[in-house]
Amino acid sequence: MHIAVIGTGYVGLVSGAGMADFGMNVVCVDIDEEKITKLKAGEIPFYEPGLKELVAKNVKAGRLSFTTDLAEAVKRTLVIFICVGTPPAPDGSADLSAVKSVALSLAETIDEYKVIVTKSTVPVGTNRWIKQLIDENKKNDVKVDVISNPEFLREGCAIEDFMRPDRVVIGGESDHAIAIIKDIYRPLYLAETPFVITDLETAEMIKYASNAFLATKISFINEVATLCDKVGADVITVAKAMGLDPRIGPRFLNPGPGFGGSCFPKDVRALAYLGKQNNHPMHILEAVLTVNERQREVTVQKVKQICGDLPGKTIAVLGLAFKPNTSDVRESPALDIVERLIAEGAKVQAYDPIAEEEFKKAKPELPVKYATDPYEAADGAHCLLILTEWNEFRYLDLEKIKNLMAEPAIVDARNIYEPARMQKLGFKYTGMGRGNFAGQKA
Repeated sequence: MHIAVIGTGYVGLVSGAGMADFGMNVVCVDIDEEKITKLKAGEIPFYEPGLKELVAKNVKAGRLSFTTDLAEAVKRTLVIFICVGTPPAPDGSADLSAVKSVALSLAETIDEYKVIVTKSTVPVGTNRWIKQLIDENKKNDVKVDVISNPEFLREGCAIEDFMRPDRVVIGGESDHAIAIIKDIYRPLYLAETPFVITDLETAEMIKYASNAFLATKISFINEVATLCDKVGADVITVAKAMGLDPRIGPRFLNPGPGFGGSCFPKDVRALAYLGKQNNHPMHILEAVLTVNERQREVTVQKVKQICGDLPGKTIAVLGLAFKPNTSDVRESPALDIVERLIAEGAKVQAYDPIAEEEFKKAKPELPVKYATDPYEAADGAHCLLILTEWNEFRYLDLEKIKNLMAEPAIVDARNIYEPARMQKLGFKYTGMGRGNFAGQKA
């Protein structure tokens, strides 16, 4: 099987390397010549654990290659995966300009039967639109089938998610095309992976509904955490007890500064926009977005409560990525929180083991002092703010941290430490939803 993957971002590169590891011959295509040059040299354009090794293994085996020549790649492949970005437009809808560009390029190029597979997250109706674009603009009288095959990859463990997915969703109208895609994923049969075979619209909706529901769980537990702080309850115990109910489950019940990343924010907005388009406002999703934005301000307020007025104060920020094990800062809570702290007069000393360069690119105007480790960030700080739950932050030398700080105060926005222990060590400590421990000192 020969496959072309268009787009070498998180989804395209992980999917391409994964399918090559299944034994397919995969060529990854991108219009960014610099990115392709780096990939040919073995450089991965973003951080994803294990991806560099997986790419190198399959390049060496001759199953994975990279090119900017779309026409040549399409000519020798049967299946073409569209894995380009669909960033949010100003009105909250998904920007499909890259998808449209790919579809029109394919229409110019295709000269025999092809299966076009959309892995990019796209609104309901997009796959029919893709097929219409190709059929109306194709230069040759050939048949094209379109399949919706949404991705469910989590940054930081994307390879594991590709190799051992919870489910594979395949939406389409052609039994022949569906059979071809099932054959690509045949190695997953051994792991008894559930396959959901459905129509195009349902497959598209599955992706949005899944991400929107997970985002809803996060905003819900953040609402509960804020209330726990006010009434003296402990959200950690609340969430644990909730998660023991199999109807609820424990995952995504972790309070924090709000969700971020390339998926949840834009997908919730896009689904809410789709609701408005169809005269069906998605009130729950609108509330999810409101709560998520408010969490940034809740976090800033916790810093102010624990260390007082911010002018003249130094805040040590640990974690800039939206989650651990990734360099991605897209929609990261740290973007807003650091900007707000500085706007209120604080100086910020920040450390992230991977995401510093991406944060600098996203916010080059911010006068942040970047540290080489957590201890340099803490040196002279009046408050230590933990925004990303990197494992290395879980085992800090807390006595050293306390001695370095101007004031031993910690805002633990990820609840990675136990309040009682922190107070015993002499820290003024507050987490998210820790109730009676909020802002107290032993």
